[in-house]
Amino acid sequence: MATLYLVMAIRLPGFTAAAVQPHRDFLDALRAAGQLHLTGGFSDGSGGAYVLCNVGSLAEAEAIVARDPLVTMQASDLHVHEWLTR
Repeated sequence: MATLYLVMAIRLPGFTAAAVQPHRDFLDALRAAGQLHLTGGFSDGSGGAYVLCNVGSLAEAEAIVARDPLVTMQASDLHVHEWLTR
């Protein structure tokens, strides 16, 4: 059984589009490091989600997410969920 980490991102009322490209660059770096499994936005524009892989623990996943520009630019509220897959 693999452990993945589902990251849910919900835009805050003060969301700024200036956070989008830095966030995409952040995801590209995770993909290049082999730590990003899947990513996508919600069709209603309220946010999106991504799935981290090859991460050692929930604490490590949370530390990665804390560096996401959506967090550092206070554009979205991100929550990490440990996800056990079969």
